[in-house]
Amino acid sequence: MAKATLKTQATTKSVAAFLKTVDPDRRADCEAIAKMMSTATGATPVMWGPAIVGFGKHHFKYASGREGDWFLVGYSPRKANLTLYMTGGFKRRAEFLKKLGKHTGGVGVGCVYIKKLADIDQGVLRAMIEDAVKTPGFHS
Repeated sequence: MAKATLKTQATTKSVAAFLKTVDPDRRADCEAIAKMMSTATGATPVMWGPAIVGFGKHHFKYASGREGDWFLVGYSPRKANLTLYMTGGFKRRAEFLKKLGKHTGGVGVGCVYIKKLADIDQGVLRAMIEDAVKTPGFHS
């Protein structure tokens, strides 16, 4: 099977310009998350589609033969919450989520939703991000 053409692709748009459009309180949380993700990946942020900030790159291939490229970790400041994309690190995910604090999602999927950083344990989030980077997802 050929490489998948994903709807969301890396772009050359400015992450800084995108963040200027985000509410100042949410922007501060985004900057803190970006620092964690950049440190964990050693990568600079890249816009994926119009509203996702991704770090690093991972080539995935399913048993079906479908394959493509995606970022290792990322986030998106959505209206209702901050969406954290961590498609790896599933072996320890449940353990981390029990300690994370106020969130939704995350079990069996790559997205964790939080309202604000103050609602969660940032040390646990940092460990989750590092674990996701060490064990990239999309394997089958």
